[in-house]
Amino acid sequence: MTLPISLDIASLHTAYRSGELTPSDLIDQLLAAADAYGHDAAWITRLTREQLAPYLQRLEGESPESLPLYGIPFAIKDNIDLADIPTTAGSPAFAYTPSESAFVVQQLIAAGAIPMGKTNLDQFATGLVGERALEVYGTPANAFDPTLVPGGSSSGSAVVTAAGMVSFALGTDTAGSGRVPACFHNLYGVKPSLGLLSTRGVVPACATLDTISLFTLTADDAANVLGITAAYDDQCAWSKRVDFAIHGKRYGKAPAAFRFGVPLEAQWQTDAAYTQGMHLAIAELEAIGGEKVELDCSPLLAAARLLYEGPWVAERYHVIRELMQSHPNAVHPVTFQITQGGATPLAVDAFDARYQLAEYKRQADALIRHVDVMLSPTTVTHPSKAEVAADPIGVNSRLGTWTNFMNLLDYSALAVPVGFSERGLPIGVTLFGPALADLELLSLARALEQRLMLPLGATDHPHPPLAELSIAAQDGSMELVVCGAHLQGLALNHQLTQRGGTLVSVTHSAPRYKLFALAGGAPKRPAMLRDDNGQAIEVEVWRLPIETLGSFLAGIPAPLGLGQVELADGSWKCGFICTAGALNEGGEAEEITQFGGWRGWLASQA
Repeated sequence: MTLPISLDIASLHTAYRSGELTPSDLIDQLLAAADAYGHDAAWITRLTREQLAPYLQRLEGESPESLPLYGIPFAIKDNIDLADIPTTAGSPAFAYTPSESAFVVQQLIAAGAIPMGKTNLDQFATGLVGERALEVYGTPANAFDPTLVPGGSSSGSAVVTAAGMVSFALGTDTAGSGRVPACFHNLYGVKPSLGLLSTRGVVPACATLDTISLFTLTADDAANVLGITAAYDDQCAWSKRVDFAIHGKRYGKAPAAFRFGVPLEAQWQTDAAYTQGMHLAIAELEAIGGEKVELDCSPLLAAARLLYEGPWVAERYHVIRELMQSHPNAVHPVTFQITQGGATPLAVDAFDARYQLAEYKRQADALIRHVDVMLSPTTVTHPSKAEVAADPIGVNSRLGTWTNFMNLLDYSALAVPVGFSERGLPIGVTLFGPALADLELLSLARALEQRLMLPLGATDHPHPPLAELSIAAQDGSMELVVCGAHLQGLALNHQLTQRGGTLVSVTHSAPRYKLFALAGGAPKRPAMLRDDNGQAIEVEVWRLPIETLGSFLAGIPAPLGLGQVELADGSWKCGFICTAGALNEGGEAEEITQFGGWRGWLASQA
């Protein structure tokens, strides 16, 4: 049963502001729809109206203006704690009732969100198929086709979001559990950078690799929820203190030009539908200004195989070994078989694998450094429940081909829907990049979303119009205009390249500058002064990681500094400026404007 209103955050907040709807009304409609839907294995625990009452009372006197998630319903994967509700991790024998919610859940409730219940999962978050649940809970039906797997391990979270039961849901993602189910359900699946979201109050799968993941209907919703949940938790050993603004990163309009890496097509291993999805995504990225760069992704695929073929399975064994020993029948047979393999690796095996992973990461980091973002399949096929039953481990392994390496290599990733197959099933891709590229990925995904405007999840709701974004996305870099010895190939260019600088363009300033060669040196230093009687000066624009700009500035000798320089296209960018009166300090400066730039002057000196 689909509600008459879309559950994306913008639509709900518009209805709340107009008085068309209240949070209490919405909850009543959602509960009635769930009851009409009947028993659904996507949920392990659905909260009753009585249990939801305190969350609604919390909203009295508030509004979307005071609480960013005011009245927004969400679901929680049942390996994440919600106060006073059992956490089962898919096993009644393991279940416990926490007295407080997980840190991330606390942030959401404080922002006005309403938890609707706990969702089903592949037991102990081990699996990408969504079929490894005990009979007492059942396995969720895929929201598009019940004969197909829902994807796991966050199966229930994806199903209830796609089916229009909640606005968004929390999952977890160690090996792809936040991306494969999103791909199978026409959802955005955010796999945040490790440590960005606290894992306090989460039953671990592999504690060193775990993250909470997000399932949302739109990229804007993903950015909103990520902004609220990405808070430092000083009681979580894995939490990292990250402020995107300080790192020069923000969500906004995608860049007009960028380079995106694509694996060699021979490496995709995709079936016809997911091959179609890749070609569609490539065409759309090119249409919004992207330049495709084909890359040999062998190091990434090799790293992916380490996750289950290496000693990291021992982390999964560490979590449930006591239960496996005391109540072996309480563990799903496939989960037991996989996890039991973690009992045998030696410490030396773990170190061997860490050394191998370090080499793969060196190679992978060098590879993706050539591009602004990477594009890959999310998964390679969408199997049926019957296919998984016939080969539960082999099929599951194939689904992780393009997901298993992400956390091992400490990358950020985002599953993005791009269309539907001839059978009417969702097809999607993944955008990924280094740690803390999360907002850059979301900005690019929104640009795709604006072109595709797919319906929301598995509902009949068309995609609502997207609001205009007034700001441009920032990727943690800053463009710097140079006009002298820092030009490519000249004496001080190494100060840029050693800081990770890359050349963006060779261009000119606005026709309002004079250029001087300052006294002293070597090397000689330029002074570019704004003057209405000046001319256009040849310059280069370089891009630097913003965190390196401070050390660069500290090395600039007086009278030079950094300020704003106007370019020929009318834009203003950070560049070299000279303090007033500096031209006559320490000797006469030589005006060299007539040469049109530093290189022209150097040529005249030769």
